[in-house]
Amino acid sequence: MAACDYTDDQRIGPEILKNTVETYRKLRNTIRWMLGTLHHFERGEAVAHAEMPELERLMLHRLAELDEVVRSGYDAFEFKRITRTLLDFMVVELSAFYFDIRKDALYCDAPSSVKRKASVQVVRHLFECLVKWLAPMLPFTMEEAWLDRHPDAVSVHLDQFPEIPAGWKNEALAEKWRKVRQVRRVVTGALEIARAQKVIGSSLEAVPVVTINDAALEAAIADVDMAEMAITSDLVIAHGQAPEGAFTLDDVRGVAVVVEKAEDRGLVKCARSWRYTADVGQDPAFPDVSARDAAVLHELKALGRL
Repeated sequence: MAACDYTDDQRIGPEILKNTVETYRKLRNTIRWMLGTLHHFERGEAVAHAEMPELERLMLHRLAELDEVVRSGYDAFEFKRITRTLLDFMVVELSAFYFDIRKDALYCDAPSSVKRKASVQVVRHLFECLVKWLAPMLPFTMEEAWLDRHPDAVSVHLDQFPEIPAGWKNEALAEKWRKVRQVRRVVTGALEIARAQKVIGSSLEAVPVVTINDAALEAAIADVDMAEMAITSDLVIAHGQAPEGAFTLDDVRGVAVVVEKAEDRGLVKCARSWRYTADVGQDPAFPDVSARDAAVLHELKALGRL
């Protein structure tokens, strides 16, 4: 009922129920993924907000924005607006964007990695905000999630909504990343076409060549690892005339993408991260992985985790 507009007559049928079940499944899977990730969270490894990568600070900015929507929505009894906003955030911005990008750092970076520590820390903030915000509307599911994370707690329903630090809000950063995501959208669109045409399987098999003729978009991505954002092994920025047949989007002017195979550029697949790099085999102790992954394995071995 939380997803319904209670001021109007309600429709119900097999398709509506099917969509509701699917929506709930996606929500539950997102919560479950966060719980799995948080098994690696250690409170003594907190990263200061100013030292976090921009992507983590962007997610905290979004939490600050959502906090305003949630509080005003509950005050006005607009449960449908809260539900729709949070579900869209979890499915579009978390599962299909932030979590998808950060899986490499979470799964493959060393325990000492600032990026990995910051990401786990942000996942903790996301979990605690989302579970508390949704608890009044999904009391049993959020209670189950909360007690799994905090087995010594009495109930999530005894907690208040989290207080969001004012410093998390950053409109300039959000505007910059709006442009970054525009470029990323063209790249991922080209990757989907290449995958459908069997040119590549995984996006990690690709090296997109991105031709940019828009100064604002180019400035926005200047200090962003776009290969990481697009989940590819590498990404090349080019200028000038876009190649014939390059992929474009009508609503993102000045960006064109041609997808090349990583193997055709002489890159070799890392057995650990599955990324294609030029430095696989440089470490004789771990001849089938990249230099980054070899360094991680050495650290894990020193910690007795390997």
